[in-house]
Amino acid sequence: MKARRARGVVAALAALAFTTLSAACGGSETAGTATASGGGDKLAEVRLGFFPNITHATALVGVEKGLFTKHLGSTKLTTSTFNAGPAAIEAIFSGAVDATYIGPNPAINAWAKSKGKAIKIIAGAASGGVSLVVKPEIKSVEDLRGKKIATPQLGNTQDVALRYWLQQKGLKTDTKGGGDVGIVPQENSQTLQTFATGDIDGAWVPEPFASRLVLESKGRVLVDERDLWPDKQFVITHLIVRQDFAAEHPETVRQLLEGHVEANAAIEADPADAAKTVNAALAELTGKPLKQEVLDRAFANITFTDDPIASSLTASADHAIKIGLLQPVDLNGIYDLSVLNRIHKAKGRPEIADR
Repeated sequence: MKARRARGVVAALAALAFTTLSAACGGSETAGTATASGGGDKLAEVRLGFFPNITHATALVGVEKGLFTKHLGSTKLTTSTFNAGPAAIEAIFSGAVDATYIGPNPAINAWAKSKGKAIKIIAGAASGGVSLVVKPEIKSVEDLRGKKIATPQLGNTQDVALRYWLQQKGLKTDTKGGGDVGIVPQENSQTLQTFATGDIDGAWVPEPFASRLVLESKGRVLVDERDLWPDKQFVITHLIVRQDFAAEHPETVRQLLEGHVEANAAIEADPADAAKTVNAALAELTGKPLKQEVLDRAFANITFTDDPIASSLTASADHAIKIGLLQPVDLNGIYDLSVLNRIHKAKGRPEIADR
């Protein structure tokens, strides 16, 4: 890829002086974000996070095709990858990244924990692309009693979605893997192995892992999460930025968003080429490209969009509250789509609502 990746950021977080949220929100300058000589909004470096998932194709295409780099000019782009949202939020809080692609529930948690001072959602990225894949013998929700189901991480977007869905179906869970259905948070790559060996009975996971479970391990889709949402649309990935970084470097945020919008436009204009680009990126990040059938199936399950589908974020927060993983929170102000909408207006595209 065209930008250097700090792949070890998650492990490195343990060594950081991760103390309080106020340190993350106080506007102090962090390594790599010092203003270049001459003043203005020119930075030596901007640090962007994302996941090695097809649901993060906007980031993968933007990096691989050099779209972010083109708009950032002399500012160097450094990227970091994460398995799930809570780890990415730790990086935001500690100042290890300036912006990151992430799912809705970790963004909600970051907003709640920081009392609305840590982050802003500045664009949508993707909708859909999540399924509950189970062993073929599991035909209904009742068949899940006594079974083990994996999610990417406790409290991440898929973890909340599974727990809420099970609660609505009258099945109990707890955070220790007990209850009517045992939930086992683990890395997506590990889930591929544990599903194949029979150590778990299913997984609520994003693409491409859902398609891999179906095509490589003969899993069956019990729930396509799109079927649970109005018009089959819900935010699975959006772009957030640290508030202090955005306040200090608005031009850099605009440049990132220019690259973001161009990346989504490239995916829409030529999905086949985008899929090829994403597969090359995944091969570099994970050491192995996806099989073409997995790639095709996964891409068909996702809609890439600049719209963060704000109504689904509110619903996700309500779901997390109802399962006990979030206290009631006022999300008013979590979005700042002003720069995105200026970019859209300049390109003759419709304005995007923040509610």
